[in-house]
Amino acid sequence: MTPQIETDEHKALRAAVATLGAKYGRDYITRTIAEGRHPTELWQEAGKLGYLGVNLPEEHGGGGGGITELSIVLEELGAAGSPLLMLVVSPAICGTVIARFGTEDQKRAWLPGLSDGSLLMAFGITEPDAGSNSHRITTTARRDPDTGDWLLTGRKVFISGVDMADAVLIVGRTEDARTGRLKPCLFIVPTDAEGFRKHPIDMELQAAEKQFELTLDDVRLPADALVGDEDAGLLQLFAGLNPERIMTAAFAIGMGRYALSKAIEYARDRAVWKTPIGAHQAIAHPLAQAHIDLELARLMMQKAAQLYDAGDDAGAGEAANMAKYAAGEACVRAVDQAVHTLGGNGLTREFGLASLITAARVARIAPVSREMILNYVSHQTLGLPKSY
Repeated sequence: MTPQIETDEHKALRAAVATLGAKYGRDYITRTIAEGRHPTELWQEAGKLGYLGVNLPEEHGGGGGGITELSIVLEELGAAGSPLLMLVVSPAICGTVIARFGTEDQKRAWLPGLSDGSLLMAFGITEPDAGSNSHRITTTARRDPDTGDWLLTGRKVFISGVDMADAVLIVGRTEDARTGRLKPCLFIVPTDAEGFRKHPIDMELQAAEKQFELTLDDVRLPADALVGDEDAGLLQLFAGLNPERIMTAAFAIGMGRYALSKAIEYARDRAVWKTPIGAHQAIAHPLAQAHIDLELARLMMQKAAQLYDAGDDAGAGEAANMAKYAAGEACVRAVDQAVHTLGGNGLTREFGLASLITAARVARIAPVSREMILNYVSHQTLGLPKSY
């Protein structure tokens, strides 16, 4: 009996999402970007069909699956040319954290809406002066001794989709009463809260989802805005960051597959001399290598997702970082080779590949750079000493 890497249900999910993606395609996303609006129609239809919340608990309106299933959704939408970046953020990070650590009231308030797409939540961790060093986060929360409310103050940068979101899951820090040290905590912050301000960042990268800098000036939050245990911050934080890495891998693999499919189609049809250019090894071999790289990255992504869904947070952490690294590298190479295969046509609006050159770089940079992943693997996996 041949072992299955994916179940029949997973294959059916891939096929169904691919059909939805083909209905919209790259032209839809390109038009959405040009018109300066959100991919609302695709988001709402994906929610109606149950794809947005496929990883969230059934008792709260989700599909009862895991990151394995949600990564399939994002990869297939990306392979059709119509990825939804907020899938990485709203259901994968925020939905997962709330489902694992939220109170029953928080779950009832947020998970059904995150599942069907009627609610959307952004995620705020990055700060201007912290970069990849999350220990330097300075956004702080303190208790109002009279009311018990939280007062949140700080800045965040490169926060995706805040203009679409009902709330932002903010990573702040509170003071440990025993040690006086700051520890990470997660807060649900409504985007209409007093003292919460967003400023769009002027990006060269063209995407339907915009980037924002956030300013939080003594934003008053009720005591129940805190997600999870105040003393379990890192555990809760990485419960969201591992899915983020896995989903970023899915985003990159989908983009790489889309670019590769366009190059293959062109190489089959384009004939300059007697045969299509795809008959020449100088064209065929790099495309074959790009396909192999994407398939290998997908295998690591599948491993990471299955480890995470099985509750192996430590194993998932290593695999998620490796998957994100491999997928980012494979995506950049696939896009570059696709553009090169088309030559001058690869830079035209008609074929729509040139814009992916910039977009593909995102998978190398965010949410964690490839250099930080190599740091992680060198000292966590290989046992080498830290350089920082």
